[in-house]
Parts: sequence; C-alpha cells; structure tokens
Amino acid sequence: MALTGRQLFLSSRLVTDTGVTNGGVLVNEKGTIEKILTKEEADEIVKDNDGKIKVVDGGDLALLAGVVDSHVHVNEPGRTAWEGFRTATSAAAAGGITTIVDMPLNSIPPTTTIENLKTKATSAKGNVYVDVGFWGGVIPGNEDSLRDLVKAGVVGFKCFLCPSGVDEFPNVGPRELEKAFDALEGTGSVLAFHAELEDDHPPTNKKMKKKDPEEYSTYLESRPSNMELNAVSLIKDFVSKTDVRVHVVHVSSADVVPLLVEARKARAANGHQGWRAGVTAETCHHYLTLSADQIPKGKSEYKCAPPIRDKDNKEKLWDYLLDDKLDLVVSDHSPCTPDLKCSNNLEAWGGISSVQFGLSLFWTNASSRGLDLTSITKYLSSGPAKLCGLQNRKGALKAGLDADLVFFDPDATFVVSTEIIRHKNKLTPYIGKELKGVVKKTYLRGKLVYGDNDTVGEPQGKLLLNDL
Repeated sequence: MALTGRQLFLSSRLVTDTGVTNGGVLVNEKGTIEKILTKEEADEIVKDNDGKIKVVDGGDLALLAGVVDSHVHVNEPGRTAWEGFRTATSAAAAGGITTIVDMPLNSIPPTTTIENLKTKATSAKGNVYVDVGFWGGVIPGNEDSLRDLVKAGVVGFKCFLCPSGVDEFPNVGPRELEKAFDALEGTGSVLAFHAELEDDHPPTNKKMKKKDPEEYSTYLESRPSNMELNAVSLIKDFVSKTDVRVHVVHVSSADVVPLLVEARKARAANGHQGWRAGVTAETCHHYLTLSADQIPKGKSEYKCAPPIRDKDNKEKLWDYLLDDKLDLVVSDHSPCTPDLKCSNNLEAWGGISSVQFGLSLFWTNASSRGLDLTSITKYLSSGPAKLCGLQNRKGALKAGLDADLVFFDPDATFVVSTEIIRHKNKLTPYIGKELKGVVKKTYLRGKLVYGDNDTVGEPQGKLLLNDL
C-alpha cells in the first residue's frame, strides 16, 4: 500500500553508474531511494497511482545522482568575508551539488581538534542548503586529536608538505607524518596530501624578483612540477609502511600519476582491501579546462597551487583520468576577497572559485571528448563519495541511498556572468565563458532545494557528523 510522501521521479535519460536508460526513481517518505525502475515498471505505477505517490516527470532532462564535491574551502568562521556556509552551499545547490566536504583550513580556527570542529559545526548548523561533511587537519603536534576526530565523523584528514599560506595551518614533515600514520592505523580513515615539496635548491627570491610578477609564467616557474614529484615520492615511501588510506588532492602535474599507479599496484599486491588499494588521487576542473598559455597577464583569479600547467599536461591528465589512473574530479573552491587577487601573481592569494560551475565545466569538456553522462556519476559523484566513506549514502542512484537528485539539461548552454554567481565573492576565471549543461532542479533527500534559478525555502542540509 502506498505511503503518503512517496515520490516517483521520471526521466527518459536516467543516469545510473551502469548506463543511461528511460526509467524512474521511486523515493520513500524518508527521502531514501526505494527502487530504480524500468520505464515499464514506472508506467505501471503511474497507471495504478491513486494519488498517494507524487509523480515528478523530467521528460528529456537527464536525471543524475547529486554531485559530491569533496574539496571545498568554506572558510567560516574566521574568514567569513571570503566565503560562508550559506553562500557556498547555495552555489553548490545551483550547480547540482548535493554534498560538499569542507576543508580544514582557511577557517579560524582550523579543524584540527574536537573543540575546533564543534566551533565550525556551530557556524554551519542551520545555514547549509546541501549536506556538508568535514575534513580534519593534520598539523605538527595534533596527533593525539586525530582518533577523536575520526569518532566525531570527519571523512578524513588533510595535511600540507609545504607552507599552506595561512599561519594557523603549518605543514608537516616526515617525523610528524609518522606520528599521524601511527594514530590513524586501523581507523579506516584517509590521509590526504597537498602534494608539493620544495626542492633542496628552490628558485631564489632574488632570481624571481628579476622577472615580471604579472606574467603567469613567473608564478608557474616558482612552483615547478618537480615539487609535486618530490611530494609524491615521499608519500610513496610511506605507503609501503602503513595500511592507512592515502589520497593526493588536486593533482596538477601529470608526471606524478605513474608514481601513484606504482604505489597502488604495490598495495594491491600486498592484499590491501580498501577502495583502489587505499591509494587515490583527484584532479580539478581548472586543470582539465585551462592551460597556462590561456592565462592573461595580471589576472590572478587563475592563480592556484599547484599551478595550472601547459596544454600537453592538461591532455595527459585527461588521458590518465579516462584510463582510470585518476579517481575523481573536484572544484578545490578556494575563494577570497577581491583585494587579495591583485595583479602580482607572486603575491596574490592562490585559489580558484568554481563550486557552482564544476558540473557544467566537466560536462563541457567530457561531452566534447565523446563521453556520455555516466562519466559525471563516475568522477563527480561516485568517486568522491567513496573517497569520503559516503558510498552507502551518497553518489549514485541506487536503492538505499539518499534521494539526492538533479534534473540536468545536457544540451543547453549558458554564459558565466557575475549576475548568476551565488558564492560570496564574484571572482572566477570563467567569467564570459560559455559552458554546456544547465542544472534545472536539485533535490536533497527528495526535497527540492534549487529550482527556477533560485534556492527553495530555508536551508535543509544536514551536517554529516556523529554526535559531538
């Protein structure tokens, strides 16, 4: 017998992890997917419906699992002028993202202790339009806090191997890493790395000052791909000594991918049972979309760390992604106030704002390369959910998972303008660019949170934490 509150979502382009079909998603009154239906099964329900099941027919719009963006800097509290939970999650909902995972730094305090996590959760509560998970942070001296943070429900931990850019989140070295790995052994958690490590003889300030800091090439030279190779080599050494899952965030240099593949193969040969043998890596929309030759002089909205590299490197990243050697694609949304994006590329804040446009950026590129809609689910939803241990709740259209759904027009286009940007500061390198794929409606656990070009009602998102 039909229960009040059940819903049936219909689409002629229903996107599961196995293909695109004509069918439906049956959602129970709790907002959980009850069953994925064939067209015939859906038609039968519609025919026999006595009004107790609400039918939402998307027609030819694609019906996708909500995107999971596992790399977002919300910055609240402490740097709320840069971004905040309301604005970040509003932008996410507009972009078809139903779960974001907040990075532990750029907020004050950083998420490095239970008390700091509570402070951040208090800021977020009641202010999120989509669900929000949290990364913890590893800094020198906080190894005794890590297991408590795992119990509190953080999805994993982030650390830096070079200066992070903010004083309250210092980088770690090999000795601190040993302590962190020891603390995390057996927890099932993951340690994610900002994988850049200085050479023994980096470019001197004197040498760099002779070059024009407004030229993007000057900044690119200051962070060579060798820094990423150094870092991944160090991580690879640790992989052989621990069973803790490791993840490399925002891979910029394609040169590091073979090292990660070797580390994964070694782990697999030793019988590691984790997803991808506990060795994973992501890249970002900007590395797959932009190349160094496209970046105008003095435009630091393109600046990020590690940097956008040349066109050949971009093509290699695509090759590795499609060869299953990279696992997911995220935004690394790292906004700031306009004054920090000066024309001097050496001094400007390094971070690209794009959380609202990630799905369309990816689809613009993927469709031009002949990929179908399942690539969105694989790299933008399922992969990030698995990384964060959310695969039993998020990231796919499957029975038992949250009904986080997106009606998406994969054939429509739009131009990025400041008027449509929903994140706090309207800085992004994509202004004026035409993108393919328009989000029409976003549902969180079966409830409409974005439609008709605006968020719907008050924030309904949950914090993906255990009781603090």
